Amino acid sequence: MEAKVTRVEGRGCVLRGHDIDTDRIIPARYLRCVTFDGLGESAFEDDRKQAKGNHAFDDDRFADARILIVGRNFGCGSSREHAPQSLMRRGFGAFVGASFAEIFFGNCVALGLPAVTLPGIELDRLMDAVELDPAQELVLDLVAETLISRVGVQRIAMPDGARRQLLEGNWDATAVLLEARDAIQATAARLPYVGGF
Repeated sequence: MEAKVTRVEGRGCVLRGHDIDTDRIIPARYLRCVTFDGLGESAFEDDRKQAKGNHAFDDDRFADARILIVGRNFGCGSSREHAPQSLMRRGFGAFVGASFAEIFFGNCVALGLPAVTLPGIELDRLMDAVELDPAQELVLDLVAETLISRVGVQRIAMPDGARRQLLEGNWDATAVLLEARDAIQATAARLPYVGGF
């Protein structure tokens, strides 16, 4: 399995506001989908309609951005995996914010998406710099635990266990199980209660 996530590079998109919940990220009517295909187009659909073109996702300056820069408690609310799925399918490969809701964060890691934090003042500096120069390339380096931008080198934070999962490439639980198939089958064969089912 080669799924290591060590760095994400690309332009940023600034989405200001705190406590942005998963209902806003992807409206509930999209939870009925069988696959996640096409969810990227519907990310923030209701917010975008209400903003009448004045939403970060409709701002041409942020088109094709790879790193979404958000506020505090991003992804709160329900635990739907559809929220990070929709953002990933819109093209985002990482998130930088003040804080993330715990389940949203876990869903991001399960998809191989780094969600890192910056202290409030540093985050404000980054947001201002990206809005001032949206064409700049950002480099999120999980090995060095830094974010490089027009602001300079900023120290990012991420829980060590999740960071190690991404760096070592074992964030994909299904791939880990498939890689260990022989060991799992050997263990199951030794268990007296497994053969009877």
